[in-house]
Order: sequence, then structure tokens, then C-alpha cells
Amino acid sequence: MASNQLAAETSPYLLQHKDNPVHWRAWGAAALAESQSSGKPILLSVGYAACHWCHVMASESFGNPGIAALMNELYIPVKVDREERPDIDAIYQQALALMGEQGGWPLTMFLTPKGEPFWGGTYFPPTQRWGRPGFPEVLRGVAAHYQREPDKIAGNVAALAKGLAQQSQAKAAEGEIAPELLDQIAERLAKSVDPIHGGFGQAPKFPNPSNLELLWRGWKRSGLDLCRDRVLLTLDAMCQGGIYDHIGGGFARYSTDEQWLAPHFEKMLYDNAQLVSLLVLVWQETRSPLYAARIDETIGWVLREMRAPDGGFSSTIDADAEHEEGKFTVWSEAEVDQVLGADAALFKAHYDVTAAGNWEGKTILNRRGRPELAHPEIEATLARCRAALFDVREQRVRPGLDDKVLADWNGMMIAALAEASQAFGRPDWLAAALEAWKFVTGRMTADGDRLHHSWRGGRYHPGTLDDYADMARAGLALHEATGETAFLDQVDRWIAVLERHFRDPAGGYFFTADDTEALITRTKSVGDNAVPAGNGSLVHVFARLWALTGRAGDRAALETQIGAFAGEIERNFYPLGTYLNGIDFALRPIQITILGSRDGADTRALLDALNTVSLPNRVTQIVGAADGLPSGHPARGKTALGNVATAYVCIGTTCSLPLVDAGALRQALARI
Repeated sequence: MASNQLAAETSPYLLQHKDNPVHWRAWGAAALAESQSSGKPILLSVGYAACHWCHVMASESFGNPGIAALMNELYIPVKVDREERPDIDAIYQQALALMGEQGGWPLTMFLTPKGEPFWGGTYFPPTQRWGRPGFPEVLRGVAAHYQREPDKIAGNVAALAKGLAQQSQAKAAEGEIAPELLDQIAERLAKSVDPIHGGFGQAPKFPNPSNLELLWRGWKRSGLDLCRDRVLLTLDAMCQGGIYDHIGGGFARYSTDEQWLAPHFEKMLYDNAQLVSLLVLVWQETRSPLYAARIDETIGWVLREMRAPDGGFSSTIDADAEHEEGKFTVWSEAEVDQVLGADAALFKAHYDVTAAGNWEGKTILNRRGRPELAHPEIEATLARCRAALFDVREQRVRPGLDDKVLADWNGMMIAALAEASQAFGRPDWLAAALEAWKFVTGRMTADGDRLHHSWRGGRYHPGTLDDYADMARAGLALHEATGETAFLDQVDRWIAVLERHFRDPAGGYFFTADDTEALITRTKSVGDNAVPAGNGSLVHVFARLWALTGRAGDRAALETQIGAFAGEIERNFYPLGTYLNGIDFALRPIQITILGSRDGADTRALLDALNTVSLPNRVTQIVGAADGLPSGHPARGKTALGNVATAYVCIGTTCSLPLVDAGALRQALARI
């Protein structure tokens, strides 16, 4: 069937390509069968709606009638939204890495009719440029190679298949991981942070919240100031840099330069969820007004622009508007002068606005030159200026919104909102988290407790490991915020689904279920990529469940999950941030029990004291009496002092004296 078949899809990314002259198919058995019957290999193109370079390649090549004709003649072209089908993306990103190539999007892979990769790359220009071959040259060369040298193709396929299989064989290890090893890793990571601008490595720079959290935990655990200082340096630079949207709130995906000035302007729900969680954790220690502002503004952006009509959260906002990167976000000096009038000079001095601009003749607003907060009156004037620019910016043509709802990304944002609501006393943030939870557990759940991964326009895709792991972490965060046991019950049911359909007998969990579409391999990894690895997140889930319930089964699951991947640490610890943070939690949970009424003013005072201290490993339970705690809990059997809410802080089997004064509780926690 020689036509573009994407018009019937619901993915915003696929719909962006429905009018291409390329005869795109969506991924599925029909496309594989067509490849088999035609004798043509598959040209797989993977991207996402907010991706700038995906737009560039679409404009240069997929919209070019000559290049499109070549694609149609030589291949069966298949389009995949990597957010909708992370299972497909994960396989072929791994395959590209095995070829020695840097991954990313757009991903361009060449496959046999069975879906087996034999060659690939990412972005290709329409003509030879930047040391890259032109896309037509690639298309002709790969097709000729495929037809004329089947033995070499078969050799490539076999080698990649072997490599993919090995990638899913995690290296286990026995024995407990010592805190000293975590300290050594944290120190090495801290020394790899750019000492001038913060962030890991050089350009391009990604936020990498899991590894920043690893450094923060390293400082809390060992007292190594370098770890703390590198986190603060990085967060300050990001919060005042151009990667942050100073007018509308929220962080862009990454910076193209080492100074955090020029982002690719797409905003992702998952980045902002992780950064809110990290900023809350660090704010609880520093009380930084800057961090408090960024948390408030970022959540404000999420609730204003990313909320789906029925309560879930949308996925991304595009980098481009009117086919131009950053057009919605950047400013000219003349525009700023016109909007702000007499206040323009003050604003321009603080936000790096000049006639020449700082990026392609325009200005990306930032406060790198004046990062310190000014006098309150000046800050109030700057806030009015930002509000005026916001109103004007709202009249511009907006970048595209990818409004599909993803369970894993929603889980991250639900947890972030729950944590922030407790730290800042914001019941409206907790209400938004509960509304999103209701959406995912209602609209995105089938057959009892089977999660869907994505939802848009009534179309679903099966749940992945990350969906269950991130929603489980969200459920546990909501349980601690509300005390409702229904959240714990739901987490238990999701764990049962993972055991039944995702468990690898060799250890850990596969990314996909055993009863969903069979791809060329079932991937299994503990390494974070753009989002936390589900196998790493489950360490946190099992550790928190064990602390909350005292169940032997949860402890056994925790130990098994840690052991299944412990050997990976010596291979490469850099992508293991989520996993290593979970181990830190498992080694030293801080169990805080308040005996009292959740609604009581005395209980509220103790909770407010808790929320002023940065405790990454905190587990909080509020019970009417200590016999409501699970057997084996160190505070079981403790009593309240009189009729006053009483707190016990327990580490291991040792608990503090009873604490009824908020100040005393705060001091006790500060000494941990």
C-alpha cells in the first residue's frame, strides 16, 4: 500500500509526519510483513514531538520529494514515537551504541524484515555536511550493501543480536555494598563536575538529577563538602541560566553550551519532575529563596500548561514555534524596551539583554551575570517586569504541546508534587498530585492492575517496567503525605504484576511484560538514561516498603534487587545514580514515627519541623499508638508523653528519646 499511513495515529509526533511524501507506516506486524514480501529492508526513524533536530531532518529530508521518493523506492519507512514506544527505542539505541555510535534523536536505523538492526545513525543532513554523509548517499549505499552482500549483513545482524543479548545480562554480585564505596563514588563524581559552571563534563550539558542527588546524599552521609558545593554550584547556575525559562517557569531539556546559557528549548515533564524533587531536598537544607522560587514557578508552569483536561500531565512542549527554534522564548532589546518602558534599563542589566543579543542576534534571558538576589524592592520590580513580558509572550504563536499522558512521567511528577506539598505546606499541590494519580489509576489501567504506558485519544500502549516503578514511588509518596493505606495496597498489587509478568529468573526485571508484543529482545538494564531506570527505582520502592511494613518479603525483594545488579558498579557507575541512591536509602533509613492525630495542631508542628530538614532517607509514619506499627519496627511499643503528639527518630534498631517540642525534633534531625 504505497501511501503515508500516519493520519490514523494519535501520537502527536507521528501526526507531524502524516503529510510527508514519505510512505510512512507505524510500527507493527503489517510493516514487518510488507518488508518481507517486498524484499526491501526497513528504514526505522525514531523521534519525539518536541525534538528540534527531528524537525530539522523532517524539513530537510522527509519533506523533500526527491529524498522521500528514494526512501519509498528502497525501503519500507517506519516511524516511531520514542515516548510512546520506549521499548522499541531502547532496543535500537542499544544497537547503535554497540556499533560505536553516539545515540540520540532522531534515531535512524536500518533493519531486516524481522526487525533485526544491521546499520544506523542519528541525524543525517540532506547533503554532505559537518563530516556527515548526505542522507541520499546513505540511503543508496545501505540499500546496495543490503542487496549485494547478504553474508555481511547476516554477520552484522548476528553480532548485534549477541551484543543485545549480553546487554540484558546484568552482572550480579554477592555481599553487602559498603557505605565507603558509595562515598568513593560520590567523591569521584564530585571531582568530575565543572568547577566553574557546574554540571557534569562539557557541552552539551544535561541536568542529570540522579547524580546530583547522589552527590547530595554523599555529603549528608560523609560530610564531604565538595559534594555539597558541587550540587549548589550546579543548581545555582541552572536556576539563573538560560536553561531555565525566567518568564514562564520550567527547565529546558539541556544546554548546548557549558555555561547553561543556550538550551534546546523543549521542556520535558520528566526533567522538571526530577528537578523539583531535587530542589525540594536541597532547599530543606539551605532555605534558598532562589530554589523556593524555582520550585514554585516550575510547579506553576506544570499546573498551568501541562495539565491534561482530566487530571493527568502532558509530556512535552516543543523547542520550535513557527518552524523556528526558540522563537517563542527569546527577545530583542527593542521588544523589551517597548514592553517595559522606564523599567527596561533595570531589567536589561539583570537579564543580560543587549542590542547584539547573546544567541543568534536575540537574547535568551538569564541572570548569570547577576545571580545574587537583589534588594527586595528591586526584585519586586523585576517580578513586575517578568509578568508584563509574560502577558506579551502569551500573544505569540505557541510551540506545540505533546498532550499524550505517560504513566511513568506522571508518576515522577506526582511524587514531586507530593514531596513539595509537604515541604511548603501547599495542599493545592497535593490535590493536583491526587488528581493525576486518579487519572492514571482510572483511565490508564485495565484488567485489574495492568497499567498502560501512554494514553491519547483513546489509544493505549502496554505498560513498561518504568511505569510500574515510578507509579509505585508516587503511591508511596502519597501514602506518607496522606496516611491513606489504599496507596500501599495499590503498590503491592503493582509489585505482584511485576513478579508475574516482568521478573527475570536470573535477577531483576525486564523492561517489557511477557505477554506483550514480542520484539527482537527483551531489554533489562539498571542504567539511567533520560529517565531513571525502573530497576533502580525499584530499590527505592522495596526499601521504603520494608521500612513502612516490616515485611520479610519486602526485605528479601530489596536484597535480591540490589544483588542482581551489584556487579555493574565496577563496570561503570556513572549511569547508576538511581540504583546507588536506592542502596544508600536501604543502608540507612531514618524512620520517624509520630504518635498522635494527623489533624492535630501538635502533630502538624512536628511535621513542619520535619520538613525543614533535608533527609533523603526519611520514612515518616503517623499512628495513633505505637502498637499500630508493624512488628519489628524499632518504635513499636513506644508511648506518647501524656496527650501530646510525640516523635521518635529511629536509625537501625536505635530510637531517640521521645520528642514533643518541634525545636527539639529539628535539632535532633540536624545532628543526623
